[in-house]
Amino acid sequence: MAYAEFDYNLTDEQKATRDMVRKFGAEVVRPAGIELDQMADPADVIAEGSVLWDVLKQSRELGFHKRNFTKAFGGMAEEMDPMMNLLSTEELGYADAGLAISLAVAGMPFAYCQMFPVPKLQDLARAYVEDTECNLIGCWGITEPNHGGDWGLAADDPKITPDLKGVLKGDEYIINGQKAAWVSNGTIATHSFLHIGLDPSKGMRGQGIAICPLDLPGVTRGKPLDKIGQRPLNQGEIFFDDVRLPKEYMILPEVPVNRYRGGGQPPMAGMAVLFGGLAKAALDEGIAYAKERIQGGVPIIEHKNIQLKLFEMFMKVESARALARQMYFFNAFSGTNSMLHTMAGKWMSTEVAFQVASEAIQIHGGNGLSREYLIEKLFRDARASMIEDGVNESLALGVVTDF
Repeated sequence: MAYAEFDYNLTDEQKATRDMVRKFGAEVVRPAGIELDQMADPADVIAEGSVLWDVLKQSRELGFHKRNFTKAFGGMAEEMDPMMNLLSTEELGYADAGLAISLAVAGMPFAYCQMFPVPKLQDLARAYVEDTECNLIGCWGITEPNHGGDWGLAADDPKITPDLKGVLKGDEYIINGQKAAWVSNGTIATHSFLHIGLDPSKGMRGQGIAICPLDLPGVTRGKPLDKIGQRPLNQGEIFFDDVRLPKEYMILPEVPVNRYRGGGQPPMAGMAVLFGGLAKAALDEGIAYAKERIQGGVPIIEHKNIQLKLFEMFMKVESARALARQMYFFNAFSGTNSMLHTMAGKWMSTEVAFQVASEAIQIHGGNGLSREYLIEKLFRDARASMIEDGVNESLALGVVTDF
């Protein structure tokens, strides 16, 4: 668009990364997202031959999945500075939020595998980096039927325990229970970064985290979730019935912090940046339509009320992006994490994305309600963001003690 970007001091490498992801987003991700969004049955989204698999495979061919892996595992983490990661996340969020989330969470279990000196897990990390056919896909198995965004708020109450429970017997954990329908990549994942209740006397703090292969006997899946927004993002239930998980896959038999004290920081920081990208996309759709739509003999962008509306939208978008970036860089460079700023960033970016998408629909008028126009999809995608990865209000309540 015509307005200036603040990225005036990017290195050549950072510009190249941004431009590559932007091109991939415009030519591959967004068109695929629109096609997937229009599928009435979410089972068709993940069916063989679906364009979803083209997106996932092309992202692997470009090496996006290697960003969080060190060279020792065949990755490129040493080559990717925080700005490159931020720009990549923002551009993918601009293209399609649902697919951006799917791509991000796909590597989560495997990225943790490289951190632990367990040969099987380290081999799994290497296999993921080498995989360009999407034979390995990850998910984050945290949300449960009775525990969602309030997971961290209940951490200190021993009466509230995880739905999914595991008992150590010999060299195996016997796992029973389920994860909720909101697990991203839930019905297509091969492995899960899985939260399991191990000590009921400690409530939520009695959980452990394992890397769980989802082809183990006793693991079954629910149907892909049918939802209002982010329809290209596969989500669904995972059930565990006497699943025997080898002890060596339990990477954290005791979790020293709850979700709001570090464990949830990287995903929340990413969400803030990602939905800053969606907010910008909604703004750009509003501007583009206002330049094209003729009313009163002139493009409606020449009408004072539309100009003021667009200016207010611009202020909100740039403010949200600025907070998300400042928070992201503070967490990356300071050696510590400000959960207060992280949650504020997630709240602000998602709320602004929804508000700006709503205002852009208002600019579109009746056309904004038609599926012929992208803004209708952006509005639905943004609405989901204020709930996913934690309802904004519960996230705020989890960190207000930092004041």
